[in-house]
Amino acid sequence: MTSIRPVLVAPLAAVLLLTSCTDTGPRQNAGAATGAVAGGILGGILSGRPAGAAAGAVAGGIVGGAIGSQLDKQAGELRTAFGDDRIGVVNTGSSLVVTMPQDILFATDSAQLSGSLQSDLGVLARHLNKYGDSNVQVIGHTDNTGAASYNLNLSRQRAAAVANTLIRNGVGSWRITAVGRGEDQPVASNLSAEGRAQNRRVEIIIIPIT
Repeated sequence: MTSIRPVLVAPLAAVLLLTSCTDTGPRQNAGAATGAVAGGILGGILSGRPAGAAAGAVAGGIVGGAIGSQLDKQAGELRTAFGDDRIGVVNTGSSLVVTMPQDILFATDSAQLSGSLQSDLGVLARHLNKYGDSNVQVIGHTDNTGAASYNLNLSRQRAAAVANTLIRNGVGSWRITAVGRGEDQPVASNLSAEGRAQNRRVEIIIIPIT
């Protein structure tokens, strides 16, 4: 009987931890679930025993739940600070994804930021400086109009323009990675004008350092 009990501890601990978070919202629960799984795997590897996986699951779940709760708070602050429904702020449970449509960032075929957007990036920079324990990925995207190579280069230039603006507003350059994906990661169909407009965007992904 004693050889069975440690095997059951890890899944039981994870279940108890997750059910204890049912009132905290789906994003925080997602953070707890991610933390529990990662913690369980790490605990099992380090200890070589199921009991180690159980301890890792509990610790990871607690950390993951805390991260999810913190991201909920940050997401609410950002939405209020932006005051612009066109800017999306989504808590994935492990990161915040801020999506800025190209149409409010740049003119067509340009990597020159619009004047009005400078203030929005200033808002984002202040938020990043307030919550300094995170890394930031700036990812440029385009629709599929024109040559793929041109779109890739344009997306890189736009990501760099956003990253440089954040740096000029005091965000540490070591925290920021800027990349372009061109037309390779659409979020809507490129067969309609509305879909292409959704695909032209810059995503700023805020990833907590744990």
